[in-house]
Amino acid sequence: MHQKRLSAPKTYKIPRKIFKWTVKPSPGPHNKEAVPLLIVVRDYLQLADTAREARRIIASGEILVDGVPRKDYKFPVGLFDVIKIPKLNKSYRMVFDEKGRYVPIEIEDDNLKLYKIVNKTTIKGGRIQLNLFDGTNVLGDNSFKTKDSILMEIPEKKIVDYLPFEIGALVMITGGTHAGEIGRIKDYKIVRSSSPNLVTVEVEGRELTTIEDYVFVIGKKDDEKPVIDLGV
Repeated sequence: MHQKRLSAPKTYKIPRKIFKWTVKPSPGPHNKEAVPLLIVVRDYLQLADTAREARRIIASGEILVDGVPRKDYKFPVGLFDVIKIPKLNKSYRMVFDEKGRYVPIEIEDDNLKLYKIVNKTTIKGGRIQLNLFDGTNVLGDNSFKTKDSILMEIPEKKIVDYLPFEIGALVMITGGTHAGEIGRIKDYKIVRSSSPNLVTVEVEGRELTTIEDYVFVIGKKDDEKPVIDLGV
């Protein structure tokens, strides 16, 4: 299925008035604002001049997303996904630019990915399953809490670090007008209604208030920089 460029999500960093149509991502990881792999290969990384060339590259299995070859040119790519191209010995991570649009940055820590815990469920045998922001599920325990982040090795999905959602934690705002900005949690307000809880984030001396769904922990309160390379 195709989608008009003018109505594409704002996270797409593509020309909107040169051509009428673009590719719509398949159902899968992330939300509706994920970018199809074809656009990443052709428009972002400029590995192909045309959609046909991009589809051929993808179909050959030359592009890995989070360590797994993906041959569907509509495969959805989103925040913090790692795109690896072994033939070129290059790896990239999807982050936000200053306008809240996805952009790939070249990285070296391509064996790591950061995940936000969105909820937990108890499965057969009483085991705890962590449900993560991009649709990934892994086994954990009750020491992990919703809104916390975990750092995992990919593609093994082995947990190597745990980043709690707490005052002072280093975070990225992932939605709204301040998407892509990085700061520290200064306050957390639980709203006693159906409205979302609010988080105050201090960014370079400014205080920004956003909803908790838009706050992604990227470092512990004692960390001076994110635990993964974000190009900052």
